[in-house]
Amino acid sequence: MESIKQLYKIGHGPSSSHTMGPLKAAQEFGSRHRDAASFTVTLYGALAGTGKGHMTDVAILGELEPIAPTTILWQPDIFLPFHPNGMTFRAFDAEGKELECQTVYSIGGGDIVHEGEERPQAKKVYPMTKINDILEWTRQTGKSFWEYVEEYDDSDVWDYLAEVWRVMKEAVERGIDAEGVLPGGLGVRRKAVSYYLHAAGHNDSLRSRGLVYAYALAVSEENASGGMIVTAPTCGSCGVLPAVLYHLSTSKNFSDKRILRALATAGLFGSVVKYNASVSGAEVGCQGEVGVACAMAAAAASQLFGGTPAQIEYSAEMGLEHHLGLTCDPVCGLVQIPCIERNAYAAARALDSNLYASFSDGSHSVSFDRIVEVMKQTGHDLPSIYKETAQGGLAAIK
Repeated sequence: MESIKQLYKIGHGPSSSHTMGPLKAAQEFGSRHRDAASFTVTLYGALAGTGKGHMTDVAILGELEPIAPTTILWQPDIFLPFHPNGMTFRAFDAEGKELECQTVYSIGGGDIVHEGEERPQAKKVYPMTKINDILEWTRQTGKSFWEYVEEYDDSDVWDYLAEVWRVMKEAVERGIDAEGVLPGGLGVRRKAVSYYLHAAGHNDSLRSRGLVYAYALAVSEENASGGMIVTAPTCGSCGVLPAVLYHLSTSKNFSDKRILRALATAGLFGSVVKYNASVSGAEVGCQGEVGVACAMAAAAASQLFGGTPAQIEYSAEMGLEHHLGLTCDPVCGLVQIPCIERNAYAAARALDSNLYASFSDGSHSVSFDRIVEVMKQTGHDLPSIYKETAQGGLAAIK
């Protein structure tokens, strides 16, 4: 299992596969052709089908246009054999002679593969890849999940998590101040500031819940507008974990050191799902995105409140279990409806999962690992129209 740094990716939203991947590909191609007179980029399949809603063209043009005029061509009905998210870059000189033609695939999580290459092999850093095994390790050593990360992950993991936390906090704070309509044509107005202001007028309990909603909305709205966020585990679910951590850090005065340890624990649970199943809405539905984000946030909250490893595992299990079967059905292919509201609800569910587990001794019938297996099978059983195609479910409502 790879480093949790590969789960927490810092970049611009609204999509790791449709925005971050194409941006990276454009950066690489543009760096080799600083003297080009023009570029054309052809987008294929799913990348072309929902690319405008995910700002794929904006990401590519932002990298290539400063070098030379760039034309984007859309081919949503052509699916290249290696992966549905294909794109072909061409560079030309002043006489129109083609300097290079390269096809690249955005395979998810911000990762790209060039035509003719194999999928990248992840660097293995963790000897155990199941939570049950890691839980047994905590029993034998007396250590916690974050200490498992410390023992086996890269030496710079804490510095990286500090940067992750900085970006998360800034996304919350930008989103709380921002107003207006989100791009994409749906006319969705930002709501974070309204929820934040309304929360102040309620008693402690309702104010607390209102602030959690506001923080999740803030980050998700930043993502939808192409702002800088952290995948946790994806762009579409990036508001859940920051909302819980920001709320607890400001309302309970948890130190940054404790927040980073909670991030490590959350990242471990997310990485276990990514390794053993999937965190891709296109593959397993939104249960793999918002469901996993809820599990990660629940584990983080339990860590912060002093939960035992068994209680932390129970919190995460509930966060994922009660999102089983959640479809990925974005209206018009945009990460807005129902994605933004789902982030707010999942953040609240994460806190409830922690609270529920804290009343127990951590014993329960269904393990986190078993829920991951069920989620994977459920995702494979879902019809394709309910997995990020924008063709079924809520996306089909006219």
